[in-house]
Amino acid sequence: MRWKIGIIALFVFCGQAMAQQNFDLLRKYVAYQTDRDIKIDGKAEESAWQEVPFSQDFIDIEGKVKPKYKTQMKMIWDEQYLYIYAKMEEPHVWATLKQKDTVIFYNNDFEVFIDPDNDTHNYYEMEFNALNTLWDLFITKPYREKDGQIAVDWNMSNYKSAIHVDGTLNNSTDIDKGWSIEIALPWSAFRTAYLQDNVPRNKFWRMGYSRVNWEFDLTDGRYSRKKDKNGKFLHEYNWVWSPTGVVNMHEPEMWGYVFFSTAKTGEHIAFEIPEDEKVRLALYQVFKKQKAYQAKNGKAANSLNELGIDSKKIGKDRLVFQFENHLTGWNIRTTSPYSKKTYTIKEDGKIISQ
Repeated sequence: MRWKIGIIALFVFCGQAMAQQNFDLLRKYVAYQTDRDIKIDGKAEESAWQEVPFSQDFIDIEGKVKPKYKTQMKMIWDEQYLYIYAKMEEPHVWATLKQKDTVIFYNNDFEVFIDPDNDTHNYYEMEFNALNTLWDLFITKPYREKDGQIAVDWNMSNYKSAIHVDGTLNNSTDIDKGWSIEIALPWSAFRTAYLQDNVPRNKFWRMGYSRVNWEFDLTDGRYSRKKDKNGKFLHEYNWVWSPTGVVNMHEPEMWGYVFFSTAKTGEHIAFEIPEDEKVRLALYQVFKKQKAYQAKNGKAANSLNELGIDSKKIGKDRLVFQFENHLTGWNIRTTSPYSKKTYTIKEDGKIISQ
């Protein structure tokens, strides 16, 4: 096997500007533990829910535009479940899809994305509409990787969910206030081994939340997605908790951070995103440049200079990148100045730390 290795210092473009810019987009939330019973009815009226804050308002997925309608979520947990509550303003609450595992985002929906181990691979997606119809998926790799698999036949077992409509569902003659959803996701559904204790006590998971909203047409009082004059569906709105910067939720490196504190609801703790996450983001910036270079040139680059990054402009807290191109793919490696851990990103975007 032949290795071509280039070691080059990273300059301000990635180490301090681009990575910091993306880092500043990332949102965080502290989910507190509860020992009280939670009734899944879509209302979240229990005292445990009242003792925890809502998230920031959702924003357009690119992080630039304030959405038309307000969306917020909150989370708590116990030893069996992660509980999620989301509240959405909507003057016309409608839904038509009743069959599980149909493409739920063809209706207005609420979506949950979960990557427990923060490697952007093997993550979960759940979509719910206002009829409480679920589409649950297990995704081996982000859509940018052509060899990824989407397991539509994966089923979220033992979950609970309920919808509450503040108004009337599918009634075009009145104006609604909105709808809310309450979900209980069992930790056991995310196990990678039968007896694994995967409850993330005082740990964080990467999570994304999205709300898809469509302009609508009315035909004989029935709602449907709006079309333009050529008969094509208008583009949907994507309103999210933590923006990805592009119109694509399948950028797991840009999802938010949820810290599962063993502190009880009603308490308050501080959580800061680890500084090593800036290093990981810097790796993803170089990774995406490398993918674009490879698509254009049919081969991988061996240095930052080949990727169009001026290595002479070195940042104060520089990172050093090691390029490893081999017969079956390529790696890019760097060492964190914070933790001294070494991070390696593979050609499929998976990060390994040592």
